[in-house]
Amino acid sequence: MGKKLKNSGLVGLGVVAGVAISLQFSAMAQKPVDPPLPLEELRQLADVFGLIKSDYVEPVEDKKLLTEAISGMVASLDPHSAYLDKKAYAELREGSQGKFVGLGIEIGQSEDGYIKIVAPIEDSPAWRAGIKPGDLISRLDNTPVKGMTLDDSIKKMRGEPNSKVSLTVLRKGEAEPLVFNITREEIHQKSVKGKLVEPGYAWLRISQFQEPTVDDMAAKIAELYKQDPNIKGLILDLRNDPGGVLQGAIGVAAAFLPKDSPIVSTNGQLPDQKQIFYGRPEYYALRNDSDALAKLPAAIKRVPMVVLVNTGSASASEIVAGALQDYKRAEIIGTQTFGKGSVQTIRQLTADTAVKLTTARYYTPNGRSIQAKGITPDVPVDEYADGDGLNALRTREADLDKHLSNDREQEGEKIKRDELEEQLRIVALEKKRKPLDYGSGEDFQLQQALNHLKGLPVQTAKPATTVVSVDAGLKKDLAKK
Repeated sequence: MGKKLKNSGLVGLGVVAGVAISLQFSAMAQKPVDPPLPLEELRQLADVFGLIKSDYVEPVEDKKLLTEAISGMVASLDPHSAYLDKKAYAELREGSQGKFVGLGIEIGQSEDGYIKIVAPIEDSPAWRAGIKPGDLISRLDNTPVKGMTLDDSIKKMRGEPNSKVSLTVLRKGEAEPLVFNITREEIHQKSVKGKLVEPGYAWLRISQFQEPTVDDMAAKIAELYKQDPNIKGLILDLRNDPGGVLQGAIGVAAAFLPKDSPIVSTNGQLPDQKQIFYGRPEYYALRNDSDALAKLPAAIKRVPMVVLVNTGSASASEIVAGALQDYKRAEIIGTQTFGKGSVQTIRQLTADTAVKLTTARYYTPNGRSIQAKGITPDVPVDEYADGDGLNALRTREADLDKHLSNDREQEGEKIKRDELEEQLRIVALEKKRKPLDYGSGEDFQLQQALNHLKGLPVQTAKPATTVVSVDAGLKKDLAKK
């Protein structure tokens, strides 16, 4: 099967995709060990440690061996548990707080191997330097970017505050490459944006759930209602939202549901992982003691809603979509979501290291588990008018090795469809899609959401784009394309 595609990244943002993080930056809380530690296996570990120290081709530091042993032990559990070294732990904390040190640009991989600027963040170093959407980065500090992965390019653009990086940029209409010497600084990223896409219809996008998300969302909703006090329909856009802070998801869902509604429940080994989370400030307030939702217009609880999702909608965003679907508060439009129904808790080991450990499964208000399954839209709509493009080929939870099982219902059989996916990939690549600008006039799913709110016909997904089996009919459909 061909390589999975990565659409875009935010330079300097380090939260792992598909994570619902319970912000408990605490010392390790442990259950009593029962049965006792396996002494024979621990002796084997000590023996291997000794063999490496005495027999390996070159000396190895004790710290490296022990750190890698811890990392391997945690990583063997599931795709979302991990040992966080100093750098990874700092990046996770920065990402959850909505700030990082970098240039302030959202980037994606272009078709010709360059790094494409999707958009600079307003008032960031890149924005002030004159970087524009559509610019192509060809070199970073004189290093060609062709052949460089998106992750590697992001790492090169990150750094310490006040350090500099040189970007060589190709810009349409410019005969010669442009060189920008930009100083890195701390960037405060807004995870919420919104606008009136038409008179009476608002679009609210949440790109990631961070500590400030609930406050930022409340401020944006108030701003939209100030522009138009008679909003007739609201579209909550969670496409490609990889998740983030669990409390942020609870607060976002609570904004649109009746007061004190159950939003999500969790179940794990520890008593504090067996609980129900309600739409109350004590469950979502992280920034201060005040309730950011208290001053929202009353109409926000009643306005007709659509939630847009796709395969990139994961974890915390699935909590929101699942809650609004269970209460029939909103119609879910788009494609099947990622399917990550587990919560990770950060257990601090030292001042600058931690373990990110899967501690619970979560369930929607009606008790549904979306683990390795996802949220099924009420109205399936492809990303484009002529098909779902590369969205259908993104990796989902069920594709990940060692993923947790769904404990509430049987998982659908994982179909071996390498040949079929390769054909779909070829078809999609031939279309040479441009990166989709969410919220624009070219946003097909957004237009279908508007049609739904207005009671107009909606172009639903073609049956052939939802692959449930490798059959001759689907291959025939591909052949027609």
